[in-house]
Amino acid sequence: MSALISQSSITTSMANQLATAIYNDAIHQGLKICVSVLDRHGYPLAFQRMNGAPLHSIQIAEDKAFTAISFGLATHTWQERLKENGHLRQTLSQQPRMLMIGGGLPLHVNDELVGAIGVSGASEQQDIDCALTGLTLFFAETQDA
Repeated sequence: MSALISQSSITTSMANQLATAIYNDAIHQGLKICVSVLDRHGYPLAFQRMNGAPLHSIQIAEDKAFTAISFGLATHTWQERLKENGHLRQTLSQQPRMLMIGGGLPLHVNDELVGAIGVSGASEQQDIDCALTGLTLFFAETQDA
């Protein structure tokens, strides 16, 4: 039995490409958002804040990405997952950096969690849509690899 594991993670270059694509999508839509891209361990690789984006959105974008990388789940799925378990929902919602609102997406390659995206500053659905722009680019780039 081996004492080591091998894990993949998103590159800084890819993180910057995703952040830029999301930023450009937000400009096209007339939104003012923050975007954060984390590696598989939850460390920041790329961040962009648009002029005029709400200041609280800085931390919220980071926390959405952190929640997505922590569990490997999209942040918008939590409310539905926990609708029958109020005690667990309350407990999780009190954890630092845990956000159960849309805009955080995990990045998977062949079922391996390699990073996450967090977007904040617009409506919840607009944050999700912007994050999906990054996810679509990520899938396109990793399918070619």
